[in-house]
Amino acid sequence: MTGMTAKGSDRFQYLQALVTEFQDTDNAEAKEQVLANLANFAYDPRNFPDLRKLQVPDLFLDMLSEDSESLVEFGIGGLCNLCLDKTNKCHILESGGLRLVINCLSSRREETVLSALTTLMFLCTASSHADITVPSVVECMVRFSLSNNNRISNLAKIFLQDYCNEKQVEEAKNLGQHSALGIPLPDLPNPSNLS
Repeated sequence: MTGMTAKGSDRFQYLQALVTEFQDTDNAEAKEQVLANLANFAYDPRNFPDLRKLQVPDLFLDMLSEDSESLVEFGIGGLCNLCLDKTNKCHILESGGLRLVINCLSSRREETVLSALTTLMFLCTASSHADITVPSVVECMVRFSLSNNNRISNLAKIFLQDYCNEKQVEEAKNLGQHSALGIPLPDLPNPSNLS
């Protein structure tokens, strides 16, 4: 038992050191690296209590408003990893995270959009469903479902099928034909084409 406690304590101290380093450094690249590490730790449910204690979910939420596309990408990736947990999900929803996640759908980065799509699905509860399936989001999913990017298209189709009813989808299609929201999204770059 003592070994497990020491390991848990070591993990907390390591995570705490990462959070401190993130807050103390002015180096943009170092900040991105530390945030990416924290997002990776958010993948393991054993780390959730420590991450909550260190207010890492709030750190991820704060990153969604940053100018740096990399910080936004790692922030939404971290939230995506955290939000299957009921406590984390409630915290994200209660902290106004839904609007921030929806804003990530307009990112030019494929990974950010994929994480935002997945996060929206994970955040869907009986009480948040109506806020997640607002016409503008459903219309965005309809457009994403027509994307040449298979990963985004497939996730959007799952969203439309599992979280929306036929009436919502039809209304979103009509909304797209009669409003500025219907302006087609540019194709997201294929990561293999980027240098």
